[in-house]
Amino acid sequence: MQTKEIDATALETLLAAAVAAPSIHNTQPWRFGFDLGTRAVTVHADRSRALALADPHGRALCLSAGSAVLNLRVAAAHLGWQPVPHLLPDPRDPELLATVQLTVTTDPPPAHRALYPAVARRHSSRMPFTGRPVPEPVVADMTAAARAEGAHLYVPDILQTRRLLRVTSAAELRNATDEARTAETRAWVAPPGAGPYGIPLTATHPLDAAGRMPMRDFTGRVPVPGRSRMRFERHAQVALLWTVGDRPRDWLAAGQALERALLVATAHGVRTSLLHQAMEWPDLREAMRVPGTRWCRPQVLIRFGYGPEAKGTPRAAVHPAGRTAGAARRSDPDPGTAGPRR
Repeated sequence: MQTKEIDATALETLLAAAVAAPSIHNTQPWRFGFDLGTRAVTVHADRSRALALADPHGRALCLSAGSAVLNLRVAAAHLGWQPVPHLLPDPRDPELLATVQLTVTTDPPPAHRALYPAVARRHSSRMPFTGRPVPEPVVADMTAAARAEGAHLYVPDILQTRRLLRVTSAAELRNATDEARTAETRAWVAPPGAGPYGIPLTATHPLDAAGRMPMRDFTGRVPVPGRSRMRFERHAQVALLWTVGDRPRDWLAAGQALERALLVATAHGVRTSLLHQAMEWPDLREAMRVPGTRWCRPQVLIRFGYGPEAKGTPRAAVHPAGRTAGAARRSDPDPGTAGPRR
């Protein structure tokens, strides 16, 4: 499919894919615009939806935005363009995290073009998995997807998996007993009809009856009517996404690697969810490092397996962004226009 004209329909396709990316607590901390002069979609940080305690340096915000950048690239390739991403393109504008330039080329289409159908199907699954092992070739494809974006995916053995889950459990316990952090997390639990941001109250459960799987408790252990506890898979499969560097550019690259690996998993019928709790505490993040590696900056722990289809979290409305012939212009700052979704 070759689309040379950048019209409202094409922009809507691009933005719908971008906002389908995962973001921490479904904060959707991004804004999009379109620069007519350079034919580039712009991705800006929206600090109004940042997490001051869980993400004081904006690392998770950049991971979220990087995931949106990858989806933009996949959608652009689907429409027939050669997407050219630029991370942190303007040192004078730290809020401009990335641009994705749309170029017409006769080169072979990007390898990730085939992942477009998985963009709409990828949802975080907080439900128990069956325990059926994901075959090694699928895991290898996920690892290769992360490597293609400049990151690494460490798939541990059983003992190391237990270690990573123990550290994550310790982080979850700290979060649950920290009143300020609990309040921050609970603020992003959305009751029915509350709007497109945050985690719907119906998506906050269940928890593991055996206590082995440290799923995030968004309610901070406040009793929730009808909340269930279920038995999760006994032998979890997890993968640690990590990078060598640990600066905003590395975080944005890690976000692209994360989403590419998640889309590959989705294309194979594998469900995924993200365990980020340990990354929110410096000492526990350090404890998540891959054994024997000198330069390992953990970014997020991925849980994957087979299970029921997950329901998607809501997204903000998508409308084509404003266009300008000069410098990139942000989409309308009103949450209901040209922007977020997760």
